[in-house]
Amino acid sequence: MTIKYKSIKEIKSMISQKEISYKEIVTEVYKLIEENKDLNAFITLNEEESIKKAEEFDNNSSNLPLAGIPIAQKDLFCSKNLRTTCGSNILNNFIPPYSATVIENLENAGCISIGKTNMDEFAMGSSNETSFFGNVQNPWGKNLVPGGSSGGSASAVSAGIVPAATGTDTGGSIRQPASLCGITGLKPTYGRVSRWGMIAFASSLDQAGPMARTAEDCALILNEMCSHDEKDTTSLEDEIPNFEENLNNSLKGKKIGIVKDLDLSSLNNDVVEIYHNSLKEFESLGAELVDISLPNLSLSVPTYYVVAPAECSSNLSRFDGVKFGMRSEDVKDLEELYVKTRSEGFGDEVKRRILIGSYVLSAGYYDAYYKKAQQVRRLIKNDFDNAFQNIDVIMTPTTRGPAFEMGSKGDDPIQMYLEDLFTISANLAGLPAISLPNGNIQNKPIGLQIIGNFLDESTILNFAHMYQNETNWHMYTPEGIK
Repeated sequence: MTIKYKSIKEIKSMISQKEISYKEIVTEVYKLIEENKDLNAFITLNEEESIKKAEEFDNNSSNLPLAGIPIAQKDLFCSKNLRTTCGSNILNNFIPPYSATVIENLENAGCISIGKTNMDEFAMGSSNETSFFGNVQNPWGKNLVPGGSSGGSASAVSAGIVPAATGTDTGGSIRQPASLCGITGLKPTYGRVSRWGMIAFASSLDQAGPMARTAEDCALILNEMCSHDEKDTTSLEDEIPNFEENLNNSLKGKKIGIVKDLDLSSLNNDVVEIYHNSLKEFESLGAELVDISLPNLSLSVPTYYVVAPAECSSNLSRFDGVKFGMRSEDVKDLEELYVKTRSEGFGDEVKRRILIGSYVLSAGYYDAYYKKAQQVRRLIKNDFDNAFQNIDVIMTPTTRGPAFEMGSKGDDPIQMYLEDLFTISANLAGLPAISLPNGNIQNKPIGLQIIGNFLDESTILNFAHMYQNETNWHMYTPEGIK
């Protein structure tokens, strides 16, 4: 028996029927990693510890909800006694003394952490080309980007190596790679999942979430990821629902917001056609399309690229060669230590965003840029609040097109930043959003984005699950994967 491309529910059934042992599951995962090492999806593996944990499950039956389920962890979640690099040279030798709350929660639910996945350095990128450890390959084609920054996680799930993985989403870093790799990825409401132990990029935007083949699997993982965490001051205290409960609710009479301000003219024609076909599918399920206005939506990208770099320049100031991580040698004084360590440790994209952030926060520019961006962010949030008074969800394409070739946009940062055109607004407003496969363009997958109201992950999971009951785009697998 194989677990390749099996859902979490299917793997649990295989275990309960004694068709496969926990150790056999873990052993197969590492075999698949080795067979697909050209994908470069992993930075650090946790093989010895994972096999040991699997053997413990084999020797002692467990009632934990995710007992023995292998999961890949994005390499910006601190993991106790396991190297955590954030895709950066500056943390190449960092081994945390504790685990992030997300990892603790999943392991307490029985998950086996297989290893740490490759990612854009400090989560800054939309193509997974900024990692110090090299590009991640998209399983759907040679030299195709998997999206970023959670590209390693998306690639590992898409290739069938693991049934699920963790990701983080600051401006689309779960949903965009999910779209380009043909899987399902969910960004929860800001504060729904603890950020403690998650190495920060932009603290008011970062949010962890699950990546899997199906919405149902995302619900299973999200059930265990969520918790109120006193160590995270942004962690919400609201009651956490069972995200599986409403997956099969009828969509009859539900209202889908269609953003009339959204300019689709610059998109690949196939993307637009696939998007409209998906809307027709939801109409056939009983949902109603309603035109809505988000007048400030076009300001999302410029607003994000002021707020996010500003917060990143503050968060990354801790990496100075003194407290942890790499330290440059042969320096004369403290100032040279700072300069050489950061020059050698950070990549070009990280340096670019630190410089932008330092500029917009500097004296004389704070009011003109950072303060103004925060005011526009409030307007964007108000637009969503007004829209959700009359609708249940909002639907847009996830990306402007399918996966593009590596190196094709590296010389133009603006074009790369526009890859997050449809995803950024949900982060600025703190809203939950999911991407699910809804078509293929020249044998490359594409995704549909569903944005929900504050704390309403259950509704977007319900819409996604009902769509996946009626279609099979999420079942498509890339050719040539071993």
